[in-house]
Amino acid sequence: MALVEVDRLVKHFSRGGGLFQPASVVRAVDDVSFAIEAGETFGLVGESGSGKSTTGRAMLRLLEPTSGAVRFQGEDVLQFSRARMRAARREMQMVFQDPYSSLNPRMRAVDIVEEPLVIHRIGTAAARRAKVADLFTLVGLDPAHLARYPHEFSGGQRQRIGLARALALEPKFIIADEPVSALDVSIQAQVINLLMDLQQRLQLTYLFIAHDLRLVRHICTRVAVMYLGKIVEMGETERLFATPQHPYTRALLSAVPVLDPDAPRLRVELDPASFNRDAPLRDVGDRHYAAV
Repeated sequence: MALVEVDRLVKHFSRGGGLFQPASVVRAVDDVSFAIEAGETFGLVGESGSGKSTTGRAMLRLLEPTSGAVRFQGEDVLQFSRARMRAARREMQMVFQDPYSSLNPRMRAVDIVEEPLVIHRIGTAAARRAKVADLFTLVGLDPAHLARYPHEFSGGQRQRIGLARALALEPKFIIADEPVSALDVSIQAQVINLLMDLQQRLQLTYLFIAHDLRLVRHICTRVAVMYLGKIVEMGETERLFATPQHPYTRALLSAVPVLDPDAPRLRVELDPASFNRDAPLRDVGDRHYAAV
C-alpha cells in the first residue's frame, strides 16, 4: 500500500468581486491524484503558477482543500479533527522554499529547531536541547553555533536549519517545496546530497516540488507534470524524460539547458489550443500516464 495517496484533490480560490461584480474562481489545484510509495522520492514539476506548491500545502492542510482526499497510511487527513491533525504533523513535515523568510529572525537557531518539540511537549528541556544539538550535527551544522540568529548563517545553512526543524519530530514523510531554488548553484548540490543521504539513513519518503527538471531527473524515481492546476503526465522518471507524451511536457523538456553549446536544439513552443486541458490521464504503457 502507498504511504501517501492524493485522490481528486481540489483547491479553488476566489478572486476579485465587489459591489456589482461577482468574484471569479481560480482553480489552483484541479482534480489532482497520485500516490507515493514508502521510501520513494516523487517529483512534482511545472512552471510557476502551475499549482505545485498549493498541492503540497493542501496535502498538509496548511491550506484547507476545497474537496478531495489525502490518505496517509490509509487514513484521510482531510477528515482529521484539529487535535488529530496536530498529532499527524509529527509524521508529515514540510521544508519551505525560501530559507530567508521561513525562519523567524527574532529566534535563535536553537529555539527554531526546538520549537516543534516544545509544541508537542516532547522530552524535558535538557533532553530537547541535546536532541537539537544532535539534529544540528545530522544536517551538517556546528552545534557551537546554536545560539546564533538566522541572519548570522548563509542561505545554505539556513536551509539546513529548516531541515533540522522538519526532522525534529522524526517524520516519515517530508514535502520539500523547491528547497534549493533560492540558493546559489554551488550550494544546491550540497543540500540535495544531504537530502538524499538523510533519506537513506532515516528511511524518509519525499514529495519533491521543483521547476528544475535536471534536478528532478537526478533524484526522483517518478515524476508528475502539472499544468494550470492539473497533472498532464506522470510516470517513471527516465521513461517520462525519454518519451514525453504531452505537448506541455515536451515544451518544458525542450527548454532545459544543455552543457554542449554546439548541440542541436529544437525549442518546442507550447500551443494550448493543440490539446484538451480537461482530458483525463490515460495509460500509455509501463506505468506511464498522459492526458492525451
